[in-house]
Amino acid sequence: MKLSNLGWNTGSFLAATLVFVPLMALITISLENTEDIWSHLVETVLSDYITTSISLMIGVAIVTMIVGVASAYLVTHFTFPGVRWLSWGLLLPLAVPTYITAYAYTGLLDVAGPIQSQLRETFNVSFGSYWFPNIRSLGGAIFVMSFVLYPYVYMLARSAFLHQTARLEQSARLLGAGSFRVLRSVTLPIARPAIIAGVSLALMETLADYGAVSYFGLTTFTTGIFRTWYGLDSVAGAAQLSLMLLSFIIILVFFEYHSRRQKHTQFKGSGETRPQTPLNGWHKWLASVAVSLPLILGFIVPVSQLGMWAIKYHSGLFEKSFWILVWNTLSLAMMTALIALLIVLALAYATRLSNTKLTFYCQKIVSLGYAIPGTVIAIGVLIPLASLDNSIDSFARSQFNVSTGLILSGSIVALIIAYLVRFLAVSLGPVESGLGNIQSSMDMASRSLGKAPLETAYRVHLPMLRPSLLTALLLVFVDVMKELPATLILRPFNFNTLAVRAYELASDERLMEAALASITIVIVGLIPVVLLTRASTNQD
Repeated sequence: MKLSNLGWNTGSFLAATLVFVPLMALITISLENTEDIWSHLVETVLSDYITTSISLMIGVAIVTMIVGVASAYLVTHFTFPGVRWLSWGLLLPLAVPTYITAYAYTGLLDVAGPIQSQLRETFNVSFGSYWFPNIRSLGGAIFVMSFVLYPYVYMLARSAFLHQTARLEQSARLLGAGSFRVLRSVTLPIARPAIIAGVSLALMETLADYGAVSYFGLTTFTTGIFRTWYGLDSVAGAAQLSLMLLSFIIILVFFEYHSRRQKHTQFKGSGETRPQTPLNGWHKWLASVAVSLPLILGFIVPVSQLGMWAIKYHSGLFEKSFWILVWNTLSLAMMTALIALLIVLALAYATRLSNTKLTFYCQKIVSLGYAIPGTVIAIGVLIPLASLDNSIDSFARSQFNVSTGLILSGSIVALIIAYLVRFLAVSLGPVESGLGNIQSSMDMASRSLGKAPLETAYRVHLPMLRPSLLTALLLVFVDVMKELPATLILRPFNFNTLAVRAYELASDERLMEAALASITIVIVGLIPVVLLTRASTNQD
């Protein structure tokens, strides 16, 4: 093996180790004897964790599938008022984290909210004398998560519909099949792999959520992990629950991977433009309302509510504490994004130069990080770092009679490592795609001029990769800003971010004060959604 290839392979191995070690630490700590803790969990709350998590998954799967597929079908097969801007506007809910949407709807629909207050005033009734749906419930969580996460299904279903050849549908109609039968027998079966992949992604986010389910008081695996760790003071018990949660994720990853392997069944058209049927009369207005509804419920309503609160309590904008939060959040996100970019550049370039089994499997391990919930990653990162801190402290005490304290596990180093484990996969995709568009003949031409691989990367590849690098940087930057559970567990003392501050204020029922931090996260979160929209438009 050439020395240069050895260096690239070593870099790939180290990147994969960053993801692999926390998982191994999680498995190791879960092997500790926790018979008393585990028997207590089994007798009291474990069944609730399982049934609530499964019920939440089933509800979100059904709603996101119906909303995402129906919206994608309507915007790709028909023309009606507003279809052009609705086709990209349906992606906007991705900019709003689920926990922030939960805060907005709670403030809107709760007992003291404007809707119930207006109902009591209009009909002269008192609380308890009328029925009103409880937003802080399993049904409320399904509603909130579904209208935030349906864009995953919508994106992939829309792409599948756009790339299907229209000839199959036309042939079915010539054989006498009606529109509904064509949809059921031809269109949906062909797009099924993409739909399953989209639902799997939505369910991964559902299982990983902590902010919304905690705020609604639901007993899921993520809330159970927090309670076991902090309430029962059992890291091993929390690790065991984390592995149970991870088993659900592995099943979803398997289905998502299997659906991608079946993509060849989508019968892509050869560059043909899909014809869209104009709708007339009341049908066109019905379609317009139906497609607008997910956008209204998933983005316009919660963001409008947050905006009104932020305007009403805008005084926080001039407080020093708010700008400290902004600085903490932005600096942490930027540091993580830059480090992630350097790592994935090395990983992607190693695969390009030395496409061995080692680099292939290292890349696959790194790609799995995004599927792991932040709660699980935080525990997996904290265990080895705390052990390393203890070893350093023991050495310093024995040799220099000095205590070093928590150098790693009590600093932002732990946070950055956890973010890297989860979000390296996010930046890997754009960089891989960008490198794949650069022909290998350019590498050979550069080498024939005597340029080493590193110089070729600097002078040839990097200038051509600028759009991909910017996309990768922004995606990680925004994901770090929105990440809540890992930040809650690993943040140093007296260190807050916008996400944590919004969560703390909302937990204290100070929703209006939480609006400023929340709306800031949403505004920045619009950046990757715009990038996704541009990419989707270019593919069309």
